[in-house]
Amino acid sequence: MNEFSEIWVYLRASPLMHLTLTLVAYQIGNWIYKKTNLNPLFNPVLIAMIIIVPILLISKTSYIDYFQGAQFVHFLLGPATVALAIPLYQQFEKVKQSAFAISVSVLTGSLTAMLSAIFIGKLLNSSTTALISLAPKSTTTPVAMGITEQLGGLPSLTAILVIVTGILGAMIGPLILNFLGIKNKRARGLAIGTASHGIGTARAYQINKTAGTFAGLAMGINALATALLLPLIWQWLF
Repeated sequence: MNEFSEIWVYLRASPLMHLTLTLVAYQIGNWIYKKTNLNPLFNPVLIAMIIIVPILLISKTSYIDYFQGAQFVHFLLGPATVALAIPLYQQFEKVKQSAFAISVSVLTGSLTAMLSAIFIGKLLNSSTTALISLAPKSTTTPVAMGITEQLGGLPSLTAILVIVTGILGAMIGPLILNFLGIKNKRARGLAIGTASHGIGTARAYQINKTAGTFAGLAMGINALATALLLPLIWQWLF
């Protein structure tokens, strides 16, 4: 047992272990996701979190130690986001035809996401710090954390809220759109991308290439709109 404990202590301190844990957990989640015929309720990111979090708690591994190993996956978020420009370029004519409708819908969705978060938080008597951290929940993580930090919120709390928003959007977003009878692939993509950023965009790509393209576009416009508008809204309201 002593030898096992020594080995475990060594492995826990190794960045490679946390990277391996992340990749294995996601592959398990992806396997379950495929076995359930891509059921949105079995989102692979959610399953990976359910696997990883208890392991970190049981092993008493801090998030900082975990991130030292998992940061390579985090680094790849940048190139993956930039790569979304490729399908966007391939369907540029469709985007150009709907430029005005896209702009209006994404800006409306962005404002709705920010204002609804602030007002619901206010109704629940949330603190000012919590409201700031909650407001940019529907934009991509780096942008949301940057906005929160500038306004005086908690970037770590924002990161959690962004991830939860993305997972929920990927899980129930398509179901809500089906319930509302929205079948247009462009509209579905814009809705999911605006509401649930990268995780929702990945889900949209799995459903349809056109929906994924418009989701990626909506994610980018929403990030820009949130970065520009939220500080103005915050000054206006508070």
